[in-house]
Amino acid sequence: MVMYYVFYGLFYLFSLLPMRILYLLSDAIFLLVYYVLGYRKKVVFENLQKALPQKTDGQREQIAKQFYHNLLDSFIETIKLLSAGKSFLAKRVTANWEVLEPIFKSGKSCQLHLGHTFNWEWGHHVLAANTAYNILVVYMPMSSATFERMMYKLRTRYGNTFIAAGNMSKAMSEYKGKQYLLGLVADQSPGALHSAYWTNFLGILTAFVSGPENGAKAANIPVVFASITKPKRGYYRATLELACEDPSALKDGELTLLYARFMEKAIRKNPEMWLWSHRRWKHKWNPQYEKNRVGGFANTAQHP
Repeated sequence: MVMYYVFYGLFYLFSLLPMRILYLLSDAIFLLVYYVLGYRKKVVFENLQKALPQKTDGQREQIAKQFYHNLLDSFIETIKLLSAGKSFLAKRVTANWEVLEPIFKSGKSCQLHLGHTFNWEWGHHVLAANTAYNILVVYMPMSSATFERMMYKLRTRYGNTFIAAGNMSKAMSEYKGKQYLLGLVADQSPGALHSAYWTNFLGILTAFVSGPENGAKAANIPVVFASITKPKRGYYRATLELACEDPSALKDGELTLLYARFMEKAIRKNPEMWLWSHRRWKHKWNPQYEKNRVGGFANTAQHP
């Protein structure tokens, strides 16, 4: 309990600094993380080599450096949320929010599928101010009780509801018959491979969690995909795209395939925005997963 208040107080004071000072600190931390500590550099460069083999070593190194800058900026920006007001965020995160309006007016709930693109922590706060939906977000709790408590307080500051992934079924039962928007970071590496869908993603046979698709089909609610770009430092632009109005009409795996193609396009266009330090290809392909394979594979050159 004491440690929570100590860390919260320190981070809150840190968050009061102007963004220009915070970004100077982010640049200084980059030098330490990239050149001295080498945080997850092996994972990052292995992922870049697998996914972007057509790039030169120099190009992949440049993408890696930009990624680390974005990662550390995201960390600094998340701390800023402790004191940032709604107007501060509204100026810095924009999107075509109007995509959600006709879905809400139809009386239906909605799923929003996002990838690990920066800065999702700022994004969900601004989303809440631009739609009449109740925002529910599924997340993975942190192992540290102190930081989990602080992050939970930070994430729910403006009324969004965060649901621990392990408690999703029970928590969602409370919203039966209610209208909501469920946000899912849908490019997670799955734990249950027997139920995962496999598809060609960035030229690699990749496992995708089936939960987002299964939930959308079971409730038969529209699904919106979202990607994020960074026009300039400290400013983000989200692009929302209605992926499917009637998921129950799709074949098994089809929605997951659409999402994989959507994310693939976003990553190829702005590779520095994706979380390359995530061990996305830690699972090995096995022929026993053949029944869950979707999409074309004739040109797939690599397996994880």
